[in-house]
Amino acid sequence: MDREWMCDPSKKSEEYIRGVNEFLEFAFQNSQINGKIMCPCTKCANCHSYSRVCVYEHLTDPHRGFLRGYRQWIYHGEKPRTSSSATKQNVEMEHDMDGLVHDVFGVHSTEEPICGEGERIPEVRENSKFYEFVKENEQMLYPNCKKYSKLSFMVHLYHLKCLHGWSDKSFSMLLDLLRDALPEENVLPKSYYETKKIVSGLGLGYEKIHACPNDCILYWDKYAKYEVCPKCSTSRWKTTNEDVQGNGMETSERRKKIPAKILRWFPLKPRLQRLYMSSKVAESMRWHHESRLNDGSLRHPADSLAWKNFDARYPTFSLDPRNVRLGVASDGFNPFKTMSITHSTWPVILIPYNLPPWMCMKQPYFMLSLLIPGPKGPGNNIDIYLQPLVQELQELWDDGIETFDAYKKETFQLRAAMMWTINDFPAYANLSGWSTKGQYACPCCGIETTSQWLRHGKKFCYMGHRRWLSPKHKWRLNSRDFDGTRELRIPPKRLDGTDILRQIDECREKGLANGAQPWKKKSIFFTLPYWQYNVLRHNLDVMHIEKNVCDNIIGTLLNQEGKSKDNYKARADLVDMGIRSMLHPQPSPNITTTRLPRACYQMTNKEKESFLSILKNVKTPDECSSNIPRCVHVKQHKMFGLKSYDCHVLMQELLPVALRGSLPDKVTSVLVDLCNFFKQICSKVLNVEFLSQLESQIVITLCQLETIFPPSFFTVMMHLVIHLAHEAQVAGPVQYRWMYPIERFLLTLKSFVRNRAHPEGSIAEGFLANECLTFCSQYLSGVETRFNRPNRNDDEVSGRPLGIKKQQKLRLGKRKKVSRTKLDKKELAQAHRYVLSNCDAVAPFIEEHILHLKRQCRPRRLTQVEIDKQHGQKFIEWFKLRIQRMDEQKSSEVTHELRWLSRGPSEVVRRYTGYAINGFRFHTKKRERFLKTQNSGVVVKTKTSKDEINYYGAITDTLLLDYSGKYKFVLFKCD
Repeated sequence: MDREWMCDPSKKSEEYIRGVNEFLEFAFQNSQINGKIMCPCTKCANCHSYSRVCVYEHLTDPHRGFLRGYRQWIYHGEKPRTSSSATKQNVEMEHDMDGLVHDVFGVHSTEEPICGEGERIPEVRENSKFYEFVKENEQMLYPNCKKYSKLSFMVHLYHLKCLHGWSDKSFSMLLDLLRDALPEENVLPKSYYETKKIVSGLGLGYEKIHACPNDCILYWDKYAKYEVCPKCSTSRWKTTNEDVQGNGMETSERRKKIPAKILRWFPLKPRLQRLYMSSKVAESMRWHHESRLNDGSLRHPADSLAWKNFDARYPTFSLDPRNVRLGVASDGFNPFKTMSITHSTWPVILIPYNLPPWMCMKQPYFMLSLLIPGPKGPGNNIDIYLQPLVQELQELWDDGIETFDAYKKETFQLRAAMMWTINDFPAYANLSGWSTKGQYACPCCGIETTSQWLRHGKKFCYMGHRRWLSPKHKWRLNSRDFDGTRELRIPPKRLDGTDILRQIDECREKGLANGAQPWKKKSIFFTLPYWQYNVLRHNLDVMHIEKNVCDNIIGTLLNQEGKSKDNYKARADLVDMGIRSMLHPQPSPNITTTRLPRACYQMTNKEKESFLSILKNVKTPDECSSNIPRCVHVKQHKMFGLKSYDCHVLMQELLPVALRGSLPDKVTSVLVDLCNFFKQICSKVLNVEFLSQLESQIVITLCQLETIFPPSFFTVMMHLVIHLAHEAQVAGPVQYRWMYPIERFLLTLKSFVRNRAHPEGSIAEGFLANECLTFCSQYLSGVETRFNRPNRNDDEVSGRPLGIKKQQKLRLGKRKKVSRTKLDKKELAQAHRYVLSNCDAVAPFIEEHILHLKRQCRPRRLTQVEIDKQHGQKFIEWFKLRIQRMDEQKSSEVTHELRWLSRGPSEVVRRYTGYAINGFRFHTKKRERFLKTQNSGVVVKTKTSKDEINYYGAITDTLLLDYSGKYKFVLFKCD
């Protein structure tokens, strides 16, 4: 539609007046609300609504007129056009760039008005930019280009750069090559800088806030105009020796001032709005309310007591399921790839829990909120840097923010609340204010923590787990096998937020009786009105606890120097405590040194070799774990270099197997119970009643460990295990509360560092580009993105041989020519019978044949074994004849599938050594002889008249049955 009349400078011509009247007629027919429409003049910019007379006056005013570029009347009922402009050919684009632009700028065309009476029309952020992008989307990449607009091609190309980590220089060189290869009339930008300048308009930004180098204040809010820190008198700016001349006059004002420290703040509000402005994600944000399975099991934080308790206390907040629950995670990391440089950058990450499990803990939905610069971590002063985030959370709780819901096609007041923090144990202290070191290191037990100073080991040990036993348990009075004392105390009381605030005030006034001061500060999160009433405020990190427990066990069992908790100092502490005299150091005859008696948990050299050989030769399934055998050194009797996930696999899968036969049963059984506890607590689906049993069982396990291992074995990490089951009951599965996804996200942030002189600046710019293109990639079709990346074992639905990808026809690795073999009659019948037995379409005929066999043998009654035997021998031939008769009778029940199945497979079958099917990878035993992984193990469940029986085996051959080229089935031949 040609609307050149809208550009008339005089606003008085007949054509312009006629066009204005046509516009008003169209607008009032399609978008009027209570006799008013949005005014598209240059000053109102579609942000305010007026009557017909008023809008007419604005549009005919020579100083106003129509908003420049507003040729498509999307605010007034006209549906957005997906084709190119009228001056060019109509182009049918594959990518939904029109939807992208409208979602980014909050412009949504609806058939019904989205605002009620008296509501303000939602503003379009930066209207001029919106129309610029509309124009970019309407412009073809080059004349007669049928597939890409300028905008879609730039987004596609920039997305590839972010996805694969191209350098800026390589991107500019690629643009030069493309501009030279495409027709001369192409509109590609000339450099990476120009591309970034355009595409970055689709993303969000961040703000720089200057900070005191000593972490005293932020130059923000009331301190925004200060030049010197009011607390430590340190300058806001960097100064050098050259800044001060010999006469004492400062010259730094003559050059640009450089701030000494910069906090980068990524505002939360627009990022939450984008979740709902995106039509691709808005529906998923309601999953926890509309689609969640509610059967009493814990699968998601929405199933947890913490979530339900919050809903009960704040019903107005929970009334709208679109209100967002957030988790806050923080940890320090070295942004450089070398560990020789000491540098600690602390990002603060937000995680929206409204999303379903398959989206919730994924990186595309993580929101970087703050980037606290190094080179040293903020420590307890982290609250100074959290001020912008806490203020935003306060505003989102009190007032919310007006947001458009692209799924419901309506505006609503979005509110948000913070549920808990996710952090490792040192960061727990920084965020909570409780000191996680020393006598009261356990934040759950608080001032009732049971600890004992080991005089020789020069550290605290944390035992006393008998407090959690039932009051009449016999172990409470057993002083000989434990720490030499009787235990008559009850378990420590779990403090709620109100108790903690009272305790903080008391500690500030007079401290504890022994002079200790475990509370280092009052956390800034207590300024949030709901924080003290949260059932769980800070999570214990299962990832780091599991790793520390695993290191304790392996180091002690192997008696590794520097890692074992059993040494001369530990034995001397036993002497001090007066327990386990059989383990006390004993003088060696004729030798000046002392001898340490062998303990039940110590392995002999032969037992160590046996234990380590099992771990050295273990082969795990593909993608199950890293190469753990690389960390095992049999001859040195050592294991080192284990990562967190290695310890996770060891504790839950390998240690229970490797320990058998290496230690006495009483030691092995306790360690296996501990491993099983971690396996159960890490389940994706939890049962509340079972967790209560698990909480009781871990008390018994820890008490048994106290009777076996020395006190030095019980570090605070060993003690924290006792609280994990309770936290799982309160907050749900650990997968939403541990550090694994956060650590992976920190690795992604580290990859953004290109300028080592300014690592935080590189991270901020890299994150913005990644965030922008991740969002934009949802609108690209036929393109591999972070949302649709194929699985490594993607089988293209019907399965594929390993080494070739069916759809792209691309070789993924060397694979020999497919071999063929001929099956004998017995093997062919077995294979065919197995296929028929597992086809749903054949199931009615199987039942019919069994009834047929029973009728034939009347009046004698066949046993189940006889029926199974005759059915296996006769069904194939009976089924073939049955389908033939039904086909002759032209029965409608005979489908093509039944017809081809009844004729049987070809005798010649294809053989493979590897096959991917149903999302899993399978190898034959021969193929994996020289591999580090094993994928030949299978289990088959068979039903008998009594119960199910599991048959285990290893794949020796993979066969592809061909039913006349119409249907193909993969079968595994096992030993």
